[in-house]
Amino acid sequence: MAVSAALPSLYEYYTMPRIHSGLNSDKPYFTLNDRNITIYSGAMHYFRVPRAYWRDRLRRMRAAGLNTVETYVPWNLHEPQEGKFDFGEGGHDMSDFLHLEEFLKTAQEEDLFAILRPGPFICSEWEFGGFPSWLLRYKGIKVRTSQQMYMQHVTRYFNVLLKLLALFQFTLGGPIIAFQVENEYGSTEAKNFKPDKVYLEELRQLFINNGIVEQLVTSDSPTQHGDRGTLPQYFLQMANFAGSPDKEFDQLKVLQGNRPIMAMEFWAGWFDHWSEVHHTRKNTAFQQVLEQILRYPASVNMYMFHGGTNFGFLNGANIADNSIDNKGYQPTTTSYDYDAPLSEAGDYTDKYVTVKELIHQYSTIKVRTPQTPKVNLRIAYQSIPISGQLTYEEILSRLPYKFERSRLMPMEYLPMNNNSGQSYGYIIYRKKNLVIPPGGGQLKISGRICDTLMVLQDGVLVTPPLQQSKDLNGPGYWRIKNTIIALNASSKQGSTIDLIIENWGRNNFGKLEQFMQLKGLWQGPVKLDDKIIYDWEIYPMEFKSSWTNSLTGWHPVHSWQKPKPALYKAVLRFEDEPSDTYVDMSNWTKGIVMINGFVLGRHAVIGPQQSLYLPAPFLKRGDNEIVIFEHFYANQEVQFARNPIFKTV
Repeated sequence: MAVSAALPSLYEYYTMPRIHSGLNSDKPYFTLNDRNITIYSGAMHYFRVPRAYWRDRLRRMRAAGLNTVETYVPWNLHEPQEGKFDFGEGGHDMSDFLHLEEFLKTAQEEDLFAILRPGPFICSEWEFGGFPSWLLRYKGIKVRTSQQMYMQHVTRYFNVLLKLLALFQFTLGGPIIAFQVENEYGSTEAKNFKPDKVYLEELRQLFINNGIVEQLVTSDSPTQHGDRGTLPQYFLQMANFAGSPDKEFDQLKVLQGNRPIMAMEFWAGWFDHWSEVHHTRKNTAFQQVLEQILRYPASVNMYMFHGGTNFGFLNGANIADNSIDNKGYQPTTTSYDYDAPLSEAGDYTDKYVTVKELIHQYSTIKVRTPQTPKVNLRIAYQSIPISGQLTYEEILSRLPYKFERSRLMPMEYLPMNNNSGQSYGYIIYRKKNLVIPPGGGQLKISGRICDTLMVLQDGVLVTPPLQQSKDLNGPGYWRIKNTIIALNASSKQGSTIDLIIENWGRNNFGKLEQFMQLKGLWQGPVKLDDKIIYDWEIYPMEFKSSWTNSLTGWHPVHSWQKPKPALYKAVLRFEDEPSDTYVDMSNWTKGIVMINGFVLGRHAVIGPQQSLYLPAPFLKRGDNEIVIFEHFYANQEVQFARNPIFKTV
């Protein structure tokens, strides 16, 4: 301990006696302030980790021997409504996650440098790849290109964001040693599109115009995409991969000569889509590749080092095929554990021990590191009963907006949120007084559903509940094109039909056409038999905390047996300070969970995720309200677990 204390801190080593230069890549190795440096970095996204835990997680990273933290910057959170920016004081449900300046200061206080990846596209398995959904209101917009319509929005955002980040550059005494421009841009190449080099130059110019002087980099797979996603004369290219580092690094040398080599993304594990088997990566395989990287020798950023959580509705999605109509849609789970060295809840794993041992073995720079923080306490609390319910009709009567339109429209086009449309949650299309033929009728929905559908006829669910993964191949989900739902004969003069659509997350990766992901029903008309239905009531159901916390009129549950959408409430009470826990949702069916109004995330019985991480900072002494929006079958109590639960059905 005495020897460690005598060592300089990371910042002391690289800044004394004064700072005169930043990260340099003109030699075969990196230098920082003219001192050799191998970058040992880990990805941690401030917007996926409760603000109260930033310091704890950063200290764990530094204790493993890392000298750098890498993070993306999500445009959709920092400009949630067009022209309205939020860096922690915006009053939105995610605002507390957005104190970016505080995150960077905390990283520096914890003796870590930082690599920033501000996009504007970030992928990250994040909703819409970080793009704000209001971009979709501009018909004909082409994201990730030099199109003026798109670039005017990027310019406005970057002129705010980059001015803020410029103050935290290493050469000005801050933590940021490098910035990534765009993200995996080479992967956009298709038969009808070549990566737009003018776009990359315009982004570079925005960095320069806003005072950015640190190293600019790009990242792609060198073997798959070459230098198609970069500007070799301006940017240092880095590699993304899971294995075969020598092959990727050798190709980097072919592309850019004798410059420093780095993996911007060495994938420590992988993420999960709903209905898949939970992904894990053996520590032996992780250790083998990491040692190959360090032995090459190369710098590394481990993606992810601490994955965290896609809180709220902010998970992204992938499209498995080349379709642009949602056919191969694959929504990502709320958990972004990623099988990383630090788990979703901040636990140490075998990979963490491996990282610490290998960095100690390969690092030639001896600087002070903190003691490894103690393991966090988690508790499986006693189950609590459901104490109240609001039925679907009661929910509908309390929604703040109703729009009347002749035709259907996607949620993004609704005139709300300062004319920025609806970004997240559910959208309901209601048709009153629909005359059903005496023998019943067929409701025909053109195109694909974006993304899940419940159909109610006079308040009764007529689409099947989601109970197994194979049900995604049936009516109510995106895999079917031109869905047909049988409606019952009605003795009434006219039936009320409700189409409840869930946005399960917008696509975050792929070809450019696949980013035009509107949500709701918009690919064609809805018909009764062969007659188009007009004149709809449209209700956005966003589940903002201010609305959820204002709900009154809760009553005992009317029925547990019939599948139906409804809200259920339970109260978790603490006499002392609460601890982390997991909400066990394995006995529920499909929906979302809210804690004190905040949307914790999604649940689905099909798995693999069967529990939701509930951090202690979201709880308080006294009463905590847990509200669950359940699509189908509710359980009579809310259960808790100490550890995450994974099971695919």
